[in-house]
Amino acid sequence: MDRIEVGTVVTLKVDREAPFGYFLTDGEEDVLLHESEITEDFNEEEPVEVFIYQDHQGRLASTMTIPKIMLGTYDWVEVVEVKREYGVFVNIGIKKDILVSKDDLPALDRLWPAVGDKLYCSLRLDKNGRLFGKLATEDIIRDLRKLATRQDFNKDIAGHVYRQLLVGTFMISDEGYLGFIHESQRTREPRLGERVEGRIVDIKDDGSVNVSLLGRGHERMDEDSETIYTYMEERGGAMPYWDKSLPEDIQERFQMSKAAFKRAIGRLMKEGKVYQENGWTYFKRQEE
Repeated sequence: MDRIEVGTVVTLKVDREAPFGYFLTDGEEDVLLHESEITEDFNEEEPVEVFIYQDHQGRLASTMTIPKIMLGTYDWVEVVEVKREYGVFVNIGIKKDILVSKDDLPALDRLWPAVGDKLYCSLRLDKNGRLFGKLATEDIIRDLRKLATRQDFNKDIAGHVYRQLLVGTFMISDEGYLGFIHESQRTREPRLGERVEGRIVDIKDDGSVNVSLLGRGHERMDEDSETIYTYMEERGGAMPYWDKSLPEDIQERFQMSKAAFKRAIGRLMKEGKVYQENGWTYFKRQEE
């Protein structure tokens, strides 16, 4: 028989029936399987697979419902309650919600997850053997990542925030792209676990992306013009490309032909958004 350990799935024998369920055993220790935690009929002569947790009184308990996460395994779980004195509670799939301690959350309350936000978590035991949610580290998140390519430039992106710094916010997208949102590319700082939507404004050499959450003020542009404008926006309004740039340089950077590039630049110039000078293209300031 498996050893009874909180936060794990074990296979135990039925020891005896009780008025409110069954006691299961590993031969040394008993644990209650309450009747409310029985999800399917079973033969009392055969072993039963259960998840071990602690009830609201701190006693060992078991359930036939296997949660999304346990000790050593990770998944996305939803925040279902926020208590400022304790932290946030997440739903792991069983009847008892699990606490992510305030000690593991941002120092500023306004950056805490809200109900409905999602965290990538595992489970952990504290020094007293109590079960808590455990936020994934950067290394764990990186195990999920997929590499973006130049073809992903300027595409819409959506995902959840998993890390926060003073200079910006880290997210992982639905596809698995690791994204960084610089503080200049947002109107407010997103919460930990918040779902954010934006666009990819740069692809880094390691396959991660830079993301902007700012709205496009140029939605009427065609796709090529928008691609060029977004690239210039990320670079502060200037780029070392113009209508006399080499075709291969244009293709490598923008994945478009020189003819398409010239049409797009021409449209931006005609609309008074950009101008060219000495091999560069610049945003045209409103006062000019």
